[in-house]
Amino acid sequence: MSEKSHPIGDLMSTTLQKIKEMVDVNTIVGQPIQTAEGITLIPISTLSFGFASGGSDFTGKNQKPDADNSFGGGGGAGVRISPVGFIVVKGDSVKILPIAPPPVNTVDRVVEMVPGVIDKVTEFIENNKKDKDPF
Repeated sequence: MSEKSHPIGDLMSTTLQKIKEMVDVNTIVGQPIQTAEGITLIPISTLSFGFASGGSDFTGKNQKPDADNSFGGGGGAGVRISPVGFIVVKGDSVKILPIAPPPVNTVDRVVEMVPGVIDKVTEFIENNKKDKDPF
């Protein structure tokens, strides 16, 4: 007895295939760009994506008892590509040139400051422990 494929499997396969068609290795590490001065620039980006699909089997009003259930479903995906920087190759020298846009609003600035604030708080707590510990 052969098992029939379920429409939700086809839906997920189609969604993943479309994502795969949009994204390849050249999306992350771009094609090298040669300059007249003998410098090679290699663009680097980050990629994030997500997808979801879902569905449901249901019986219709006038469905015959031996008929397959009806299926309703959908799927969707989102892809975000963000430039990170360039690898700069000049002779034997290789450097990374980051692309860091300035923070747009107060929330962005706070998020950028969090690692430094955490380090300072940790250092403060450790110093206080040393001062209170007589041994």
